[in-house]
Amino acid sequence: MATSPKGTYRFNAIPIKFHFMSVKDVVLEKPYYLIYEDQKVKLHERTAGEKPYEYTQWNKAFKHHSHLQKLERNKTRDRHSEVFQHSKVLACQSTFQINKRTGTGEKPYKCNACDKAFLKLKYLRAHERTHTGEKPYECNQCGKAFIYLSYFRMHERTHTGEKPYQCNQCGKAFTLRSILKRHKVIHTGVRSYICNQCNKAYPRHSCLRKHERTHTGEKPYKCNQCGKGFAQLKYLRAHERTHTQEKTYKCNQCGKGFTQLTYLRVHERRHSGEKPYKCNECDKAYVHLKHLRLHERRHSGEKPYKCNQCGKAFLHPSSLRMHERRHTGEKPYQCNECDKAFLQLSYLRLHERRHSGEKPYECNQCGKAFLHPSSLRMHERRHTGEKPYKCNQCGKAFLYPSYLRIHERRHTGEKPYECNQCGKAFLHPSYLRIHERRHTGEKPYECNQCGKAFLHPSYLRMHERTHTGEKPYECSQCGKAFLQPHYLRKHEKTHNWRETLQMRSMW
Repeated sequence: MATSPKGTYRFNAIPIKFHFMSVKDVVLEKPYYLIYEDQKVKLHERTAGEKPYEYTQWNKAFKHHSHLQKLERNKTRDRHSEVFQHSKVLACQSTFQINKRTGTGEKPYKCNACDKAFLKLKYLRAHERTHTGEKPYECNQCGKAFIYLSYFRMHERTHTGEKPYQCNQCGKAFTLRSILKRHKVIHTGVRSYICNQCNKAYPRHSCLRKHERTHTGEKPYKCNQCGKGFAQLKYLRAHERTHTQEKTYKCNQCGKGFTQLTYLRVHERRHSGEKPYKCNECDKAYVHLKHLRLHERRHSGEKPYKCNQCGKAFLHPSSLRMHERRHTGEKPYQCNECDKAFLQLSYLRLHERRHSGEKPYECNQCGKAFLHPSSLRMHERRHTGEKPYKCNQCGKAFLYPSYLRIHERRHTGEKPYECNQCGKAFLHPSYLRIHERRHTGEKPYECNQCGKAFLHPSYLRMHERTHTGEKPYECSQCGKAFLQPHYLRKHEKTHNWRETLQMRSMW
């Protein structure tokens, strides 16, 4: 029996995603080969019954080589199909195993550094980078590197401005799908997750867990450098940048840098004047949502943060923390120049400006500069005459809410600040501090010209006028000027007394 020239064909195993087993090379007798010219002649000379091409597996013979070739091609295709079907089975088996682990909670891939476990090997590999510090995904524009590819993709959108995830209802676009999902809850209003302690409701379980930490005080995210704990990972990341002084996000208008993108977005609204968060009761608008939430508590009277020692309640947790330091005496923020310590970092920053002489907030009308923006706002009201804070009992209006609160205590008789040594009580803590200096003998305000010291800065200012000769308080009737307002008031009474005598002499 005639046979085709000897030889074999092989095809390699088709690469598949899940490499649980290899597929052996499939070996076939060579099904098709170059047909030589002499074979063409033999084909022509063949008798009708001659079938020289045999397929040994089926004991079948063919007259023409092309017929054998066609059969073997079909067999090869069947073999390929077998391999693909096998790969599909393997993929299904892998998916089944992962789904099974999801149901049972099994996490077979454990980190050697911290014993944290993961469902998939790729999740473990990504987690290990948090220990090694490896950040393989680097931004070409700013050089910032990331552990996860997803974080890198999200970061790139800050440069391109791309927001691929758009809300169907209002058209607002977002950089991440997860942010879009959170946004959609605003339209639906569905809040399925309720806090057992305060009955506050949230749209997602993750939001509820974060909220519950405000009750438990749990702070699972710790800073490796200073040990400070945080309730949320994003707060830890922002805090870590205070150690490195890294301010990645810069304002295009003024160049100011920020540790978080959200801080930059809020800052940009100060330039644009945009205040997207509006109060439904009084139409007051805010740059940031959290400021609106705080403001709404003023309408509702809600003060959810209570002091365990004295029972005083506060609108905001930071106000409670600062208050608690008054009980403990803790002042964690210390000045490097004079060792004076403060309850809050913002107080320290203001104090440091007194040393540096920096006054960054300037009035557009008179050019006077201030240490703090709130001082500038209060000063600007002196130009406009605005007094937005009114007393409900007598209608008297004030420039600042603290002035109103002090005034209201005059109606109620409340004097919450008491001296430990003599028991005398005061309307305001600053009055108490001045009084305490009478016991301690402390006089921190000193005259540069004669060295005389005073309890209060206002006393020093009055004294300095004796050196400069300045007399700012002038009588409207005779033009006589005085150093202090009470001297002017005393003088004005002499005019009233003279007028009374003149009236009596006329009668």
